Amino acid sequence: MAKTLELQFVTDLGKAARITVDNPKEPINPAAVKLAMDQIIASDAFLTGNGILMSASGARLIERNVTEYEMA
Repeated sequence: MAKTLELQFVTDLGKAARITVDNPKEPINPAAVKLAMDQIIASDAFLTGNGILMSASGARLIERNVTEYEMA
């Protein structure tokens, strides 16, 4: 099962932006995630198509289960 941590931000244009982290360390520590998001915002390291990251709006752990079938 693939897991992704999705970090959700609001930009200076009032639009949504996301950064995803594959295979995050678990259990997820919400305080550490918030601190990391604040540091990402402060670093100005990311410029998105929706603008500059201004604030953290949320985070979520996404689990994806894929079943492949071989076609004969």
